[in-house]
Amino acid sequence: MTRRAWSAALSAALFSLFSLLTGCAVWMPLPQTAALQHQVPADLPRAVERSEVPFFPQTPYHCGPAALATVLGHAGLPADPQALAAAVFLPSRGGSLQIEMVAAARRQGALATRLPGELEALLREVAAGQAVVVLQNLGLAIAPVWHYAVLVGYDLDAAEVLLRSGVTERERLPLHTFERTWARAGRWAVVVLPPGQLPATATPQAALDAAIGFERTAPPAQAAMAYRSLLQRWPELPLAGIGLGNTLNAAGDVAGAAQAFEGVAQRHDSAVAWNNLARLRLALGQTDAARTAALRAVARAEHAEPAWLDAARATLALLVPASPAGPAEQAPALLKAPQAAR
Repeated sequence: MTRRAWSAALSAALFSLFSLLTGCAVWMPLPQTAALQHQVPADLPRAVERSEVPFFPQTPYHCGPAALATVLGHAGLPADPQALAAAVFLPSRGGSLQIEMVAAARRQGALATRLPGELEALLREVAAGQAVVVLQNLGLAIAPVWHYAVLVGYDLDAAEVLLRSGVTERERLPLHTFERTWARAGRWAVVVLPPGQLPATATPQAALDAAIGFERTAPPAQAAMAYRSLLQRWPELPLAGIGLGNTLNAAGDVAGAAQAFEGVAQRHDSAVAWNNLARLRLALGQTDAARTAALRAVARAEHAEPAWLDAARATLALLVPASPAGPAEQAPALLKAPQAAR
């Protein structure tokens, strides 16, 4: 038997075993499936299929690399299942962990964003043009059989989803069966996109987590693109603005970084933003403006953000004229002025 035939037979056997062990519970809809079958949101298409999504059949135990190559290829990024297997496959586990899948996507230049654990969110991503990596448990809670697949379509009238799965390019699975296997794996789902793009259903925190993780491995200019896209959708996120400032500065765009920090400082009165703005203004030769920002950083830190107080005072000390007492001694006397003005 060839490897492909062996893998197909194993998948079929596992699914048959799953059906036997769960008995009539297989056809009983789970709450999210039932809700969608009861009432489809008016703005959600009833049927979608992303036939343009590539297909990489898995070799034994390599469903993770195959699924990752599928979504990377769809995003226009390098997608080599064999190379990815070397990066994510753990022989001791006989598979790939979610953290390794996300890290490998980042190393390929992609932003990997966790989706809400909602079936409707997955369908909305497909409707928006994305392919979604999902983790399934094809076994039981007490005897799990983990499997990665890629959601590429659905038909709500037929109550089915379409998957790139294992060695099957177009697997049709009942919606309730898909939700059951997905729920048993913790409802884990990820969308992989180039920096500068965001999933339609991403939450602010999930998108921020993805950008912070991406920054650890990406060139600063690409990381800045990720933070900029967050701010375009959620301008109220202070950490996105701080991330943008840090990455622009690392990319050599000091003026752009100062502008990013100024936006956060003005909107959120953030001590760290005022402090970083002061240092960048000093680097740009804007001494008076730097001193104003540094004073505000200290005042804010004293009032509400004590963790940043030492850093803010150190920045202010750089801007206080030298005297016999020294800048560090002069700095505290100057810090009260902004608070008095308030």
